[in-house]
Amino acid sequence: MGQKDSSRILDALHSRRDLINQCLINHLDTIGPAPLSDASNHLFIAGGKRLRPVVCLIAAETIYNQDLSPFPYENLLDYSGSSVNMLDAASSLELIHIFTLIHDDIMDDDDLRRGVPSVHQKFNINTAILAGDILYSKAFETLGHCAEHSSNVSLALTSLATVCSDICEGQALDVQFGDVDLVSIEDYLRMIELKTGVLFAESAALPAQLLGQPPEIIDALYAYGLLAGKAFQIYDDLLDLTTPSSTLGKQRGSDLSEQKQTILTIHATNAGVDLSSFVKEGDSSYSESDMDSLVGALEDSGTISYAHGLSQDLSIQAKQQLEILPSNHSRELLSDIVDFFCQRDH
Repeated sequence: MGQKDSSRILDALHSRRDLINQCLINHLDTIGPAPLSDASNHLFIAGGKRLRPVVCLIAAETIYNQDLSPFPYENLLDYSGSSVNMLDAASSLELIHIFTLIHDDIMDDDDLRRGVPSVHQKFNINTAILAGDILYSKAFETLGHCAEHSSNVSLALTSLATVCSDICEGQALDVQFGDVDLVSIEDYLRMIELKTGVLFAESAALPAQLLGQPPEIIDALYAYGLLAGKAFQIYDDLLDLTTPSSTLGKQRGSDLSEQKQTILTIHATNAGVDLSSFVKEGDSSYSESDMDSLVGALEDSGTISYAHGLSQDLSIQAKQQLEILPSNHSRELLSDIVDFFCQRDH
């Protein structure tokens, strides 16, 4: 992807992110009292790319297939003529995402998220748990109100609830993997499908569900998001080791310090790399030179190239799912976003 392509995609992401941010402000402002409201807003204020809700908006544009400017996200009509507020629908996905980040940081006892102290470090564990819980609840409230006169909202709510169950199962597997010496690549891919992939899948499929699209369109968008989400997570594993902490927004090598099973540790162990020589027991702080030494060993073992290749294969499969959709500029953006997932710097 060239610099012009990257700039074009970033412009598309940022313009839609701004709309999502304003919508989220409206919903988060209803949370109280302090410090619960402050804790609930903490990671939103810290930043974030809003990739999941942006994918939702672009998927809506793709299947709506009308060249409208400005695009009427807040008043899209389903097949029966009922109005759907897609900004609210998309915002519900980000509320779920932030909820998962807060609880994930508690379980991993991570100090940083998005370049700021994690919610439980900034406030306390009890407040952080409640902040995650209220964001979870707010997500379903927001989605339920996005299409009050449409029968399709029931399908969307049920699908998002199933996705949340899957995310919890994926998180449970991630925790469980920490107690075993090695898991298979197949088990790891299943874990990231549940923990990361399904929310991207629902982000892509949600507009089709709400607008009453046929099952084959819903299924294609869900498969696109699932594959793209897995590619995203594998590339995230790479970034955790290869990107400086200042760019990453959290401690570089945090997966290693927590002795998490990732695609890199699994492949490297199978390739004969002694990862124990790089692990600092009881110390989560790794210098940039520590990480560079590890990356060198992983490059020599073929692990880095394997992970890059796997993320690229998943990206190609994701883009193939889009062929059933109308051919338009927004469909091209959905395709380009998958490439962006695997070429970003944080």
